[in-house]
Amino acid sequence: MTQTQAPALTLDELSSLSQEAFTERLGDIFEHSPWIAKNAWQARPFASVQALHTAMTQVVDQAAGEKKLALISAHPELAGKEAASGTLTTASTDEQRGAGLDQCSAEELHRLRQLNASYRERFGFPFVVAVKGLSRYQIMDAIESRLRNDRDTELTACLREIGKIARFRLDSLLGGEAA
Repeated sequence: MTQTQAPALTLDELSSLSQEAFTERLGDIFEHSPWIAKNAWQARPFASVQALHTAMTQVVDQAAGEKKLALISAHPELAGKEAASGTLTTASTDEQRGAGLDQCSAEELHRLRQLNASYRERFGFPFVVAVKGLSRYQIMDAIESRLRNDRDTELTACLREIGKIARFRLDSLLGGEAA
C-alpha cells in the first residue's frame, strides 16, 4: 500500500468511512503500518486533525514494544537503498527531496550512509527524524548527536519523530484543515 495524492478529505468524510476504507486511506500515514489507522478508526468521529493525530499516536503508545520496534524499522534509511532504487513511498520520497537529500554530493552521501550504518549498528533500527524544515547538513548533525544517546532514549526519540511525520502527512492529506 503506498500513499497517493488523493483528493483532500474533510474530517467528516473521513469519520464516515468504513474501517476498511479508513485504513486504506490512512494506512501509510505511519510508514507501512496500516494497523495504526485500523485501530484509530474506533475513536471516530474526529473533531479536528489534532484529535485524529492524537487517536493514532495513542494506538502507537499503547502498542507492545515489538510493535513499536517494527514501526521504527518500517522507516527507510535517509538517502539509503530504498531512495537509490526508487522504492520509497511517495510521501517519503517527497520528504527526503524536500530536505535536499537527493542533492547530496558523493562525499555527503558517503557520510550520510556511514552515519546511518553506525546508527543501525549501535541501536538495531534505522535513524528516524521528521526531515521537514531540515537541511541535509542538519540531518547529518542530528544523527551524530543522537549517536551519543542510549537505546531507550533513541526508541523514544524515534517514536516522537514518527509522530511528527504523521502529523505532517495528515495535514497534507486533509488539505490543511483546521487543527
